[in-house]
Amino acid sequence: MDITIHTAFLPQDDPEAALAFYRDTLGFEVRKDVGYQGMRWITVGPPGQPGTSIVLHPPAADPGITDDERRTIAEMMAKGTYASIVLATHDLDGVFERVQATAEVVQEPTQQPYGVRDCAFRDPAGNMVRVQELT
Repeated sequence: MDITIHTAFLPQDDPEAALAFYRDTLGFEVRKDVGYQGMRWITVGPPGQPGTSIVLHPPAADPGITDDERRTIAEMMAKGTYASIVLATHDLDGVFERVQATAEVVQEPTQQPYGVRDCAFRDPAGNMVRVQELT
């Protein structure tokens, strides 16, 4: 079987803040920027990896979501418990230095007991972003 990860979805409630973080801070390229009925979906991805993308989407755009579910999603995003992603780099300290100026730091670079060195922060929407160091 030949399966790859093509797209992951992360909610965003401020498209400009999401762009500033993923494009300007992390250096991802913008692949698509689509607006519809006052909402905006932004697809970003790492340069040189056209087959891997993150769609930054309005969290309550799904027509099947109830008002109660929308409130729950908003509450979880505010607490930073709704969504997360793990990224990887060869230069963890460099990434941390760059990101700490623009994001809420959750954990400084640390050697984890399970064998990886990583750090964690929250993006502008509260999503947990962990960055692992590639060895």
